[in-house]
Amino acid sequence: MANRNSAGFGLIATGTIGSTPSTQGQGKYYIDAAYDKSLYQGTAVQSKVGYMKVGQNAITDATIGVLNGIFYNATTTLKPTWANYYGQPITPANSEDITAFVLDNPFQLYVVSVDDAVVQAGYGKTYGLTTGDPGGSTTSGQSSAELIIAGVSATANSWRLLRTAEDPENNDITTGNCSVIVCQNLNQYLTNAVTWQ
Repeated sequence: MANRNSAGFGLIATGTIGSTPSTQGQGKYYIDAAYDKSLYQGTAVQSKVGYMKVGQNAITDATIGVLNGIFYNATTTLKPTWANYYGQPITPANSEDITAFVLDNPFQLYVVSVDDAVVQAGYGKTYGLTTGDPGGSTTSGQSSAELIIAGVSATANSWRLLRTAEDPENNDITTGNCSVIVCQNLNQYLTNAVTWQ
């Protein structure tokens, strides 16, 4: 049976490792004014030079967490503005930085769609997300990233595939767009996988 999902939807928080309560707490970080890449809700992000940047340029990118929205003072109206995503380029009033809210618990679990069939032996291995400039909806602000099955590695990639999401309409692992549960494998907080620049 084919899965109902027809496209990726980024990373959606769901529970934590060890089945402990998930607060889905988020930290407050910054995006540099006029940053030239769009970041959608559900996009993996990393810290570079103190700012949040795309964390899925390569399947081996280390990440801080997942973008959950932004806040800034609009240039034209000077009003406080909330958005689900950062649609580049945004330069707030007075060229100040954009506040980014990031789901940054390194033990957070996420639901994500896979781009291809997953063999049972592929569970427990590591994968990356859709690479390159993040895609998503400018209407909903939701990311369109998927877990990329090609390039699987025992340890080297960003996200570890744990299990299916047990979503009855998207639980067919023999075809693409199955919903699965992943956790961060290369978390900047815990692994020192990259030098904080």
